[in-house]
Amino acid sequence: MKALKNTSLYPLGSPNVEQLAQQFAIPDLTLPFWRFRRKMPAHRIVRLEGEGNYTLFHFADGSQLMVSLTLKKMQSRLPANVFVRLHKKNIINLMYLNEIHPDRFSTGKSHLSVSLLNGDRVDVSRRKANEFMQQVQGFRQELLIKKSTSAAMPTA
Repeated sequence: MKALKNTSLYPLGSPNVEQLAQQFAIPDLTLPFWRFRRKMPAHRIVRLEGEGNYTLFHFADGSQLMVSLTLKKMQSRLPANVFVRLHKKNIINLMYLNEIHPDRFSTGKSHLSVSLLNGDRVDVSRRKANEFMQQVQGFRQELLIKKSTSAAMPTA
């Protein structure tokens, strides 16, 4: 099967992500560190990877950060319309989604994986595949609505 690419929305450059973050009103994320808390811009998170009781953040600039909170706890703090859990170990930011790859195994079972703008490729679990595709469609529709309303608004 051929890879599905969202040509109307991607590739997203840094200015587009900043613009989308404003349109979706993505708040900063407050992360706990030893003896202090720090605000991080949530729209710059490409994906989150769970490692036991820790979560590894992958940012758009290539940097990584590990926090001592579970992926489940982090998921509850992120906007559900932009961040999607693909697997028990991964959450992605739909603003950085590049392609969806439907693959078929020799057994005839289908399998999904996604590639992100930073080059990462992440598998989608079979149980979450339908929910993931619905969330992608909802994100696309919401994005088109936001684009049409922002285009219709007069500039001062």
